[in-house]
Amino acid sequence: MSFNRNIKLDPNRVQTRSGGRGAVIGGGSVLAVLAVFLLSQVTGVDLSGLLGGQDAASGTSTSSTIDTSVCTSGQAANQYTQCRMIATAESLDAVWDEQLPGQAGTAYAEPGFILWDGQSVSTACGSATSAVGPFYCPGDSNVYLDMSFFSDMESTLGAQDTPLAEEYIVAHEFGHHIQNLLGVMGSTDRSGTGADSDSVRTELQADCYAGVWVHYAASTVDPDTGTAFLVEPTQAEIATAINAAESVGDDHIQQRSSGTVNSDTWTHGSSEQRVRWFTTGMESGSLEQCDTFAVAGSRL
Repeated sequence: MSFNRNIKLDPNRVQTRSGGRGAVIGGGSVLAVLAVFLLSQVTGVDLSGLLGGQDAASGTSTSSTIDTSVCTSGQAANQYTQCRMIATAESLDAVWDEQLPGQAGTAYAEPGFILWDGQSVSTACGSATSAVGPFYCPGDSNVYLDMSFFSDMESTLGAQDTPLAEEYIVAHEFGHHIQNLLGVMGSTDRSGTGADSDSVRTELQADCYAGVWVHYAASTVDPDTGTAFLVEPTQAEIATAINAAESVGDDHIQQRSSGTVNSDTWTHGSSEQRVRWFTTGMESGSLEQCDTFAVAGSRL
């Protein structure tokens, strides 16, 4: 999705951090980090479990290389990835500020959004390495996104690195924040695995909420300019978001990494499930339709 060129952005909507650049598993090589990520998917251990008590990465934090000073307009969002992250966050804020109270009777509070580079980041959930990928920490209500993830998503998981695919990833993590505001994060058992587990249901609901954002994104306006944040997505652009959802399915990741699929270890859902729930949110725009916890196992 392209942002309207004349919307105004606040560079301060995100924070930037640089993680420690000391030793990590495998000497900090990209291949080693990705191997840890893929292993976590194959074994079915929830990625959020990697956040606690991690001392694998150490070193002195340095100034971030992520420059957000240029991120003041939609034109910049269409040109620079970090600016696209800011614009996506502001669009998500605007959509959820309307839809959450309107549909669920709950006030929206903005999550923090941390863009980071380096090899680890400290959070209220513990220390995370870039192997974890983008994640939401309920402890500090922050979304964390390692800026190297999108290129890794393309090279390792086979997803197309396109603007709407990137925006889908951010919208999914904001979906977890919506779950936190609605009490879902605190009322479910996300320690288990399997195709019918609470872990999978939680992730699929976040996918559905990402679709809800797409449903309203082109009709929700920037309060500073009165201009819609985004241009109506084309079918080709929607296809790239669907491709991203397919690429982060547990079965797809397991097949690529080991050649076998074991649904008993799933934590995020199959490619088919992720696409179906994202599409449900996108077509309906309804939080009620995103209730994955009310669906029987065979229909999930």
